[in-house]
Amino acid sequence: MLDIINEIVIYAAQVQWVDLLDIALVTLTIYGLLRLVRGTQAETLLRGIILLVVSITLLTQFLPLKGFSWLLQTSLPAILIAIPVIFAPEIRRGLERLGRAGADLRLGMQPTDVQPIIQALVTAAQRLSERRYGALIVIERQVGLKEYQDTGTLLEARLTPELLLQIFYPNTPLHDGAAIVREDRIAAAACVLPLTASSLLTERRIGLRHRAALGITEVSDAVAIVVSEETGTISVAHNGRMIRRLDAERLTHMLDAFYQPHLRRSWRDVLTRWLASEWVAARTARRNKSSGE
Repeated sequence: MLDIINEIVIYAAQVQWVDLLDIALVTLTIYGLLRLVRGTQAETLLRGIILLVVSITLLTQFLPLKGFSWLLQTSLPAILIAIPVIFAPEIRRGLERLGRAGADLRLGMQPTDVQPIIQALVTAAQRLSERRYGALIVIERQVGLKEYQDTGTLLEARLTPELLLQIFYPNTPLHDGAAIVREDRIAAAACVLPLTASSLLTERRIGLRHRAALGITEVSDAVAIVVSEETGTISVAHNGRMIRRLDAERLTHMLDAFYQPHLRRSWRDVLTRWLASEWVAARTARRNKSSGE
């Protein structure tokens, strides 16, 4: 027992700060990869690949399988080429998040007062919920949504609760589809959005508006507000996750945490706001789960 302790002490004495940095980088890389594939079809695929690699490694280490080892060495280049193709959506999402992180640190941007915008959105969502008008409002942030804006009707109108009520009034031409909000303007309405491909929703009953809200937040950094036509429930989608059953106060907190336009911020502000949004999302998700969601 003392020999083991002495060996551990000797190894610990040889550890330098570069080794700790190396371990931290490897840990963050693995954690980031797991976060990217969580809740997607690639999660099951990655689990299968890990199980296959572990099984093959154990077989080739303990058994003299020369033919099988030759087959693995021959097919290895093809496997390395296939991995980026299989995980292309996750790789694209990761690069987009990396680009958005760099955009958050840009200097020279003028601050924008978001409180009137948030208040207009909260008021509109509350009125839509009271009348049970189905609605999908997408708030553009760093990533542009012009390709989805072009699928709808161009408005470029000032953001007001009354206009949003008129847009989502049942059986009107602009009722179906999403309204895209850019800063304090409604850029377009009746826009077509991509649906989510998350495997977590295969067994859950969820409407097209909610799937579209999750889909647009998976391919961009947008924030989506959804009002259910059946129940009047208000939900917010961000970063591929949805928080449901929100009242006006909680919706205001959600938008204040998630929706930040082009502000001049330091890296400390960016990190603080990101941690706050993650904490709020996790806390709300636990609250919804405990209430039966």
